[in-house]
Amino acid sequence: MKLKIAAFLAAWLSITSTFVNAQSISGKVTDSSQKPLDGASVYLMQDSALVKTALADAVGAFSFVQLKPGKYYLNISMMGFASYKSGLLKPDTTLLALMQPTGKQLKEVVITSQKQFVEQKIDRTVVNVDALISNAGSTAMDVLEKSPGVLVDQSGAISLKGKNGVKIFIDDKPTYLSGADLDNYLRSLSSATIDQIELMSNPPAKYDAAGNGGVINIRLKRNKAKGFNGGINLSYSQGYYGRTNNGLNFTYRDNKLNLFGNFSYNTANGFSDLDINRHFFTDAGAPDYDFLQNSFIRRTSKSYNSKIGFDYYVSEKSTIGFIVNGLISPSDVNTINKSRFLNTNGNLDSTIVALNAQHRNFKNGTANVNYRHQYDKKGRELTLDFDYLRYQTNMAQSFDNTGYLPNGNISTQDLLTGNLPSNINIWSAKTDYTHPLNSGFKLETGLKSSYTKTDNIADYFVTQGGVTAPDYDKTNHFIYKEQISAGYLNVNKDWKRISLQLGLRFENTASDGHQLGNIQKPDSTFKRNYNGLFPTAYIQYKLDSTGSHSINFNYGRRIDRPYYEDLNPFLSPLDKFTYYTGNPFLKPSYTDDWELSHTWKNITTTLNYSQTKDDVNETIEIVNGIYYSRPGNLGKSINKGISIDASFDPAKWLNFHFSGRVVNIHTISQFYTGTLDTKGTYYFIRPVFQFKLPKDWTTQIDGGYQSKVTNAQFIASARGKINAAVTKKFSPSLSMSIVGNDLFYTFNNGGQINNLANVKANYLNRGDSRTVVLSLNYRFGKTIADLRKHNADGAESEKNRVKN
Repeated sequence: MKLKIAAFLAAWLSITSTFVNAQSISGKVTDSSQKPLDGASVYLMQDSALVKTALADAVGAFSFVQLKPGKYYLNISMMGFASYKSGLLKPDTTLLALMQPTGKQLKEVVITSQKQFVEQKIDRTVVNVDALISNAGSTAMDVLEKSPGVLVDQSGAISLKGKNGVKIFIDDKPTYLSGADLDNYLRSLSSATIDQIELMSNPPAKYDAAGNGGVINIRLKRNKAKGFNGGINLSYSQGYYGRTNNGLNFTYRDNKLNLFGNFSYNTANGFSDLDINRHFFTDAGAPDYDFLQNSFIRRTSKSYNSKIGFDYYVSEKSTIGFIVNGLISPSDVNTINKSRFLNTNGNLDSTIVALNAQHRNFKNGTANVNYRHQYDKKGRELTLDFDYLRYQTNMAQSFDNTGYLPNGNISTQDLLTGNLPSNINIWSAKTDYTHPLNSGFKLETGLKSSYTKTDNIADYFVTQGGVTAPDYDKTNHFIYKEQISAGYLNVNKDWKRISLQLGLRFENTASDGHQLGNIQKPDSTFKRNYNGLFPTAYIQYKLDSTGSHSINFNYGRRIDRPYYEDLNPFLSPLDKFTYYTGNPFLKPSYTDDWELSHTWKNITTTLNYSQTKDDVNETIEIVNGIYYSRPGNLGKSINKGISIDASFDPAKWLNFHFSGRVVNIHTISQFYTGTLDTKGTYYFIRPVFQFKLPKDWTTQIDGGYQSKVTNAQFIASARGKINAAVTKKFSPSLSMSIVGNDLFYTFNNGGQINNLANVKANYLNRGDSRTVVLSLNYRFGKTIADLRKHNADGAESEKNRVKN
């Protein structure tokens, strides 16, 4: 099957390369002194009708491709400049537009333009991180929490439009992380290094089909101006504890070389005050006993994150690049756990105090070699990417448990220690080919193959009465291997009113799991091999000639393969009565997703419906009083919702952005207590007010509120928060921000757990969410003018440069 797919795609590449290329109009926008006008709006017109729009990039360049033969003209506008209108232009024309400032200038005027916080595209929602000033001094996880449609729960799990199973990409590359590893990584990434966040509930066929909840792609900053440019961000955050978040990014670009890098250093210092209460009943339903547990968890960590790379322009058409990325993040978690057992009458029966310590050292290193060849200026190009990723974790744990009688005397005492090294190695190779046709269609096709090997060891020892022995019930060694081979074909075309994009992706997955035994447990293995076809479709119909009023429809099929961590069968204790464990028998889940949206100016309303088979979700089981949390396959999950995203400018000094949604979740599955059939509707709102004040002061008030959420076994309580921020721009290069998060300390996680055998359980988790952040941002550098321009496709070409 793999050979057939490869042969088909190779033949397709050969056939499509023979087509005649589409034509283009490109150019550059400058002022009268030939300084580039970054952000100028360029409108391509034909017979008084708008054909396409573009924004000039950092060097003033723009480009329109896939044009039919005919005569066109350009209208160009920029704040502070008189409108520019060209004469009639034929395709394959290059234009230099000189724009004149309006009015008399008695002194220098600095012209700035503010990007919208959210932009809607045919296949994704784009969040411009710097447009929200409360993002200053924060982390990637903080920015995600403020993005429309995104929710982050108390365990760090990310959902998009009410759907779990979201995959996180960095610059179009999957992170391959989940759970605590992903949470730690995103909290180590400074918001100062992030340019945009792309939210794709139905990603195009070019992206991996993994992720029932869609894909979130984080694009890091890369200055597009030639010369040496960059920025420094320093921030200090004070909650109950203090922490820092600092970042540096730079770009040096000349005729042949583009060197870029991101560096960040931050310290995390916080706590969780977690209550879990379990009320046990007899088979007849009478109260039996209560188990009341409080865990005060102190977390501290440091993160050193660096990325450096270069693009070398071999010729006008060919570029080769190399990128390395490294992360070192040592952390410590110290927990004081107090568990009280109450008898039927509510009197204290016994108490267990656990002093738990965990030291964890997480390292990540990646290397990428890429090649890009542009066959012409029309958009026909070939890219190649080779990646190697390594994740290494060394963790040492200790659980010192002491039991007390009601009178305070010690009844039991034991010590559990563990050593848990883990290694993940990933190799990946892919190629993508783009070919515009003279009919206006654009074809994209590609191949990808990845191989992953994970090696996890858990060695546990119990010390009782001064004697230490291996704990073979928890000691384990798990090796998992997975190979995914994929190919895709994507085609799109823009007409005057209709835009169409269709895609089909094929993926083959072969996996092999081996759980090594010990003297008390036998070996066990499993192998799986399965194929999947994943279609995608996007249709946009413009109801007016400007494109500001449109209807969009999209459909996609996705797969959610179990996370490596979820397949690991290890028992990870919180205390003697609470364990987290993986599930090597997890199956992949599949989701079909439909969306219908309407956009009018800056208001987008969306209806969505999705159905998931074998949805992977957290399940809770209590056996003999022991609490086990593990991932499991739930039979069927149906998600229905409506959302709105809107932006208004009621006055020159005021911008109002609003996002909200109403979602219904229905889950049906066979569970250990019988049939699990839950449904519930929740709503979420997030308003943002920005006030532009005199002398370059800007203030912001934002917040969010989520009502009660019912999802499978869990009912999460309502929660909300209010934030405030103020920023002062001292110059085009220097600004300072002060941000207050969760001002009234209302963003706490709580809820209840249902479908437990003869048990009722609830939880409440309070963290260090009320903080004040002081952030300083400085941009430096000097643009070099009149250098060779290697990217004839203007801003769009820069955006889709060699992958990094």
